[in-house]
Amino acid sequence: MGEKRRSPRIRTDALVDVAGTDVLLFHKIVDISAGGLCIQCPTVEKVGTEVDLCINFPDLDETIETRGRVVRASEEPSREMAIEFIELTGDQRSILRRYLSLRYPDSPNDGAEND
Repeated sequence: MGEKRRSPRIRTDALVDVAGTDVLLFHKIVDISAGGLCIQCPTVEKVGTEVDLCINFPDLDETIETRGRVVRASEEPSREMAIEFIELTGDQRSILRRYLSLRYPDSPNDGAEND
């Protein structure tokens, strides 16, 4: 409500490992966009915490290792963390764009360059 997104969130079956205060392995990504991702997890990091991410895209047989920053963390029973990407290389953006196009073919890819 009133929230502005630069790119659509896509439901996915990709997996992510997150290393911050805790190490969370093989977590299913709830949704992903050109700007970040959201996961459900047993523990959450504090907002502002930088984390290492290893994202596995089984549909492409590709992996991205990058950094992210926690922008939202919910301690409610469905514990979720929203993480924005902060260090994506050109090659990593290309992999992410290909994955988003594969999962959501009608999506414009322009936002992946700027998010």
